[in-house]
Amino acid sequence: MNEIIPIISGILLALGSFLMFTGALGVLRFPDLFSRMHAAGITETLATSLLLAGLMLLAGWGLVLLKLLFILIFVLFTSPTASHALAKAAWRHRDHNDGDKE
Repeated sequence: MNEIIPIISGILLALGSFLMFTGALGVLRFPDLFSRMHAAGITETLATSLLLAGLMLLAGWGLVLLKLLFILIFVLFTSPTASHALAKAAWRHRDHNDGDKE
């Protein structure tokens, strides 16, 4: 069983790194703000979760595991909230500017 944990951890770390790369590529390539935010928000939350899960497997039982778990919980709460707040502010700014053009 001890031989399979580094393999699973490596797969999770590789998948998380790939998702971070695709999210960064989406931020660079997508045409508008909301598409870019979607690419960044979705991949950041999932990729960070996968990376932290891979690190948790390597950490073993101890204080490091607890710290990584707290970081994961913090990211899962704050990342979607921050993305939503940013999108809402951009939407309001867009509506406000559309009213000025008329």
